[in-house]
Order: sequence, then structure tokens, then C-alpha cells
Amino acid sequence: MIDSSNLLHGTILIVDDLEANILLLERILRGAGYDSITSTMDPFTVCELHRKNNYDLILLDLQMPGMDGFQVMEGLKAIKPDNYLPVLVITAQPAYKLRAFKAGAKDFISKPFEVPEVLARVNNMVEMSLLQKELHSYNDVLEQRVQERTADLQENYLETIFTMTRAAEYKDEDTGDHVQRISYYCRALAKLLGLNEIFVDKIFFASPMHDIGKIGIPDHILLKPGTFEPEEWEIMKTHVTMGAKILGKSKSPYLKMGAEIALNHHERWDGGGYPEGKQGKSIPLAARVMTICDTYDALRSKRPYKPAFDHEKAVQIITCGDGRTEPAHFDPLILAAFTKNHQIFCDIFEKYRAQLSGPNAAD
Repeated sequence: MIDSSNLLHGTILIVDDLEANILLLERILRGAGYDSITSTMDPFTVCELHRKNNYDLILLDLQMPGMDGFQVMEGLKAIKPDNYLPVLVITAQPAYKLRAFKAGAKDFISKPFEVPEVLARVNNMVEMSLLQKELHSYNDVLEQRVQERTADLQENYLETIFTMTRAAEYKDEDTGDHVQRISYYCRALAKLLGLNEIFVDKIFFASPMHDIGKIGIPDHILLKPGTFEPEEWEIMKTHVTMGAKILGKSKSPYLKMGAEIALNHHERWDGGGYPEGKQGKSIPLAARVMTICDTYDALRSKRPYKPAFDHEKAVQIITCGDGRTEPAHFDPLILAAFTKNHQIFCDIFEKYRAQLSGPNAAD
């Protein structure tokens, strides 16, 4: 319920082409204690007045020259189509009442005016309008709180992912911000490919988990500076299946995509990857996006088996090949998007390279 004193402060606009009707209604309402009353005899000004003042009630005469009350209501509905229309129509024609309700009016006052009827209907309408505004305001506050809480949860979730995956990254190559850069590469590339917002959001949060399985690889293999022996390479390759098992069987859409990426990000478009030798579109899209992002960052970063390459060298290797990395490894459409927009990758790397630390930081 709205407090009675608040009702009397409700803003009211009276619209009638007859000054006598306006004066009479003002006298009735002010006599009852209403203190915020405006009036106009020009129906063409009503929409602009309401846009500026957002009245709690509009007392609207239906029969006016030049622009009748029905036309005024059409204009009012256009201002805020989904909002409550606080119109109380004034009419001496009973046949107009049903048409007025269909046009959006919430109630009516008959001519000639009867004071008890006028006050009862005005009181109900102002109260309803104030309740609508109160509800709208509450919903705005609630929506803002939900958005803030969602943002907090996403931020905490991402920080948890980064913390978890850094355990594997630091154990491997001490490239502390690799997982963060991967998120931004994947998001940028997914947008360039025209993928929908849900996919873009998921890959941003899921992609940092791609190498979580490395946490299960023995240090003497993971940190080996030279070439792997065949049996060591077979063990190293198991990090993709271990990652999928760690992240698997979750209801979270982020962890589901994370498991999908972990298992498939070393598959190659030409079928030469592992663990299953998948080819072409049998490789999940998220993993195909991830592959080129991971390759670029690996080329830019120092590894036990290679120095850090500059941006131009990394792009050349991805687009032209060097024997170890070949263009045939990548989805042609994704490779084309990378080739056309590779500067974005350079910008992301440069933005976060300042945060790199340790002996393996890129030079």
C-alpha cells in the first residue's frame, strides 16, 4: 500500500479543450489535498509534457479538436511501449468507454462530474501508478544486484581457473600469464569468426584449462630440455586425456568445454594430431580455435627446446610452416581469420608480456 500522504503528492496532468472542465477538476482535486496538478488545453503538447515529467496520472478528455484522446494515447504508448499507461479518460459518451480501454486507458470518469466518483477513481489510479513505479524501481535495483553478483561470480570463477591452471603452467614452463593470454586470444578469434555470445563467453573461461592434464606428467619428462625418447613422448601425450578426465563429468558449461578443449587441442585439421588422429570438422570447434591460439603463444614464448620468436616470425611459421608447424594443421577458415587479423594477437601478447617474470619470460 502507498501512504495516503504520498498519494496526495502524485503528479497529475489534466487535458481538456474546455477551460471550465479544467478549473472544475482542479478545484475538486486541490480541495481533496492533491498538490501537484498541471493542465493543458492543447492535446499536441501532452506527449512531450509526459516525456519530461512522467506523470502519475493523466486525466484525458476524449473529444478534442485537432487531436482527440485516442490519438493522444497512441502517442503516449510510443514513448515507453512496455510501461504502464496512467490514463484516466473523461467522456460523456458511454459508447467510447470500451474503445478507450482497448486503446490503453485504465479507467474513466463520466460527464457531468460527480465529486465522489472523481476522487475515488483518481485515488485508485494514482495509487496504482505509484505502485507500478515502485515495482519498476525495485526491479531495476534487483537487476543491478543480480548483474553485480553475476560479475563477481564470473570474476571469482576465472580467478579460480587461472589459479588452478597455473599449477600446471608453472610446473611446466613458468609462463605465468600464458593462460590469461589464451583466454583473450580465443575470445578475440571467436568474435572474428562471428560465433555467438554464448560460445564466446564459454571459450573465454574454458580455454585456460587446456593443459591442466600436465599436472600429472612427471617432472623429468615435462621439464626435459632435449628431445623426448619415444616412450617419454607417449607419456607426454597423455596430458590431454588426463585433462579431459580432470574436467569431465561436470554440469558446468565452462568445464564441459574445458574438457573438450583439453582432449582435442592437439588434434590437427589434416589428421596428424593426437590422441585420436581426428580430422577436419570431427575436431570440436572450440578446440580448433584453441589450437591456433596455443600455437601462436607457444611460438612467442621461450621453451626448453626453442627461443622466444617475435610476432612476425610466429605469423610466418603459422601461415607458411617450418616443418614442425604447418598451415595444414589448422582449420582453413580459422587460419584465414588469424592471418587477416594477426595484429590483434600481437596486441594481446604485448599487453600481458609485461607481467611475465622468471628466467623463461619472453625477451
